[in-house]
Amino acid sequence: MIKRPFFSLGKPELKYPVNDTQEHDVIRVIPIPNRVTFFLEDPYERNEGLLIEPGDKIKTGQKLKLTEDHKDYVISSVTGTIAGISQYKGYLGKTYAAISIDTADEEQWDDKFKEGCQKPTLENSLEFLGCLPGDTGFIPNLDTHSPLNTIIINGIDKDILVSTNRLIAQTETDNLKTGIEYLREITGAGEIMITVPPELASQAGETGADVKVIEPIYPNTLPEIIMKSILGKTPPADKTWKQMGVGLINAEAVVAFSNAFAKGQIPVSKLLTVINKDHTTVHVRARVGTHVKEILAALDIETHHGDQLVLGGPMTGHALYSEDLPILPDTDAIMVHDKDNVVLTSDCHCINCGECVRACPARIPVNMLIRVLENGLYEEAAEEYDLLSCIECGLCSYVCTARIPIFHYIMLGKYEFARVETVEESNA
Repeated sequence: MIKRPFFSLGKPELKYPVNDTQEHDVIRVIPIPNRVTFFLEDPYERNEGLLIEPGDKIKTGQKLKLTEDHKDYVISSVTGTIAGISQYKGYLGKTYAAISIDTADEEQWDDKFKEGCQKPTLENSLEFLGCLPGDTGFIPNLDTHSPLNTIIINGIDKDILVSTNRLIAQTETDNLKTGIEYLREITGAGEIMITVPPELASQAGETGADVKVIEPIYPNTLPEIIMKSILGKTPPADKTWKQMGVGLINAEAVVAFSNAFAKGQIPVSKLLTVINKDHTTVHVRARVGTHVKEILAALDIETHHGDQLVLGGPMTGHALYSEDLPILPDTDAIMVHDKDNVVLTSDCHCINCGECVRACPARIPVNMLIRVLENGLYEEAAEEYDLLSCIECGLCSYVCTARIPIFHYIMLGKYEFARVETVEESNA
C-alpha cells in the first residue's frame, strides 16, 4: 500500500503488503537444471595458468578458484563437467569469470569441508563459507583487523514485495538460534541483534538475539536506516560498516551457516521470492547458478517482448537483459514487470519541484545533485552535493514529476567518481 501526505509535503510511505491468503510455509523446489553458471570476480581477466579448465569434473560443494593466489572463490552447486570459462562484464563495470557447468545425472558431494571442518571456527568459515546463500559479504569481511562489536541480523527484507528473510525468521527459529551461537563464538561480538516486523517479535525472541522491531514501511528496512534507528549511528560516507565495528548479515545466511556444520555440507540452494506480473509472490528454492529462465519455466511464467526482468525488488533491484543470467548467492528476488506497467523515463531537465528533496531519507539536495551529474561533474557532485551519502533507496526516481532517472544518474556518478579516484591514486 502506498500512502502520500496531504499536499505532498512529505515523503511517501511504501508499506510492505501483507497477503493473508499466501501459504508462507510452502516453498516450490526448482529441479536441478542441465547447466548452471557461476560468476567469479576477476578484475585481471586472466586466461592462462588457471586451476580449472573446460572438461574438468566437478562435485557438488567443491570449491572453485581461478589461481592459487586468488582470494575469491565459488562453491559448485551441482555435480558435472565444466563446459566453459568466459569473461563477463557485470553491473557497474565489474569483471567476472563466468564458469558454466553441465550437470551430471548422479550427484556426488565433495568431502573436504566435512572432513576438515568439524567445528565452527573463523578459519573454516573464511576457507569454505565465503559465498553462503543469502550472504552479502559478511563472512569474507571477517578477514580484517577490525573487530566486530555488534552484529545485526536482517529478519526483514530491504525491498517491498520481497519476503525471503521474513520467511526464514518465521520458519527457521531453531536454526537461527544455533547459527547465532556459532556467530557469537567465531566473531566474539558482544551484541547480536535481529530485526523483524512487529508480528514476528515474540517468535524472534526465542533465537537468543536482542530483538529490534522495525515497522515494515520503506525505506525503514534499508541497512543505513536500521543502523541509525537502532544504534543511533549515521554511517559516514567514507567508512564501511566493519570499520565502525558493525556487521550485517541476512537471516538466510545465518541459517545456512548453521546447516553447514550441522549437516557437514556447504548449502548450495537459494531461497527466492518470485514476483509475478500481477504482484503475487511465490517462494522457491533453486540451486545457486540456476538460470532465471529455468525458474520462470518451472512456475509457468511467460515473458514477452517489452516485459522487464528485475533481479531484486522494485525499488533497489537491477534490470536484466537476458533470461540466461543466473541467480547468485545474494539474489533474494526475481521480479517480472509487465510491459504495460513499465514507467518510462524521460530526458527532461529538473523542474525544481522539490519532491525528491522531501523524499530523500539522507537529506541530500537532490535537485542540485542531478544538475551536476547531468553535466558529468562527478567530483563536484561528491564534494559539494553529497553524492557518496546516497543510500540508494530509489525514492528520488519514484517521486520525480519529470520522470528523470535520478537513481541511475547517481549510480553512474558513484561509478565514475570511483574510477577517477583509482586513476589519481595510480598516478600519484
